[in-house]
Amino acid sequence: MMNKKEPVTVKTVGRYRVGDVCEMKAVRIGEAGAFLDAGTGNTSDDILLHKHQQTAPVKAGDVVKVYLYLDTKGRMTASMKLPKMREGQLGYVKVLSVTRKGGFVDIGAERGIFLPYSEMRGHVSPGQLVWVKLYRDKSGRQAVTMRVEDDMIRASVPAKDVKVGDQLTGTVYNILPEGFFLLTERRYLAFIHRDEVPGGRLDFGQKVTGRVTFVREDGRVDMSLREVKEKAMVTDSERILALLEKRQGTMPYTDDTPPEIIQAAFSISKAAFKRALGRLMKEGKVKQENGWTTLIQPDSKK
Repeated sequence: MMNKKEPVTVKTVGRYRVGDVCEMKAVRIGEAGAFLDAGTGNTSDDILLHKHQQTAPVKAGDVVKVYLYLDTKGRMTASMKLPKMREGQLGYVKVLSVTRKGGFVDIGAERGIFLPYSEMRGHVSPGQLVWVKLYRDKSGRQAVTMRVEDDMIRASVPAKDVKVGDQLTGTVYNILPEGFFLLTERRYLAFIHRDEVPGGRLDFGQKVTGRVTFVREDGRVDMSLREVKEKAMVTDSERILALLEKRQGTMPYTDDTPPEIIQAAFSISKAAFKRALGRLMKEGKVKQENGWTTLIQPDSKK
């Protein structure tokens, strides 16, 4: 009769677990490196600190701070190269690889840390920088999650000495249909409405710089990636003129064109399109007629 399969658990040696950062005593030195006392009373349980994982020479009797991980053969091994994150902490880290089950991220340790598929947000690609939180799963293994909204609130500080028009740089940690949530370099929480993003899209972890449009009473800020209206109007007007010239002076877009079509054609909102088009009409450069906008040639002006 087959034995019932045991649940997967994290490997332990004595009181030490894979993923621990701890201080251990070197009890003997071998050709491969130093052996650390696991505290079991059995020398076969001693944990190897390979000479390539030492940041400084180690001799017998030294107490060293190490990170414990599994080597390629599944043996618990130590390294003096410590991870940049501790359990429960947030980190802005690089994605190393992605599989159907999830991905692996670099937290500065000897091995990448697992990012389960269920803990991913949006489309994640190798090389992408994302916000994560380090934790242990039900089996005791270390993993990270991109679901960091509550932790970001606790890690943030209210915006001070910030006024409308100031420039702030931040990275995206959450995305909703309405827009994007960022943590700025000053640890302020910021929100950018989707209409305030040219093209309407940002990725998780993406770094952007925008201007402050509103400072809330709770210390959070609203931001925009669009230029101020006066400058944006000129840019948008130039974009409209460029399309008209490309289309031999006519285009099937007017004040009555649906917003989604304007967004697809010009990557601007309907309101911005109407402002820019109104400017061109006031300047006598274009006219609207029968659902079309036409470029007015200089020699045709009366």
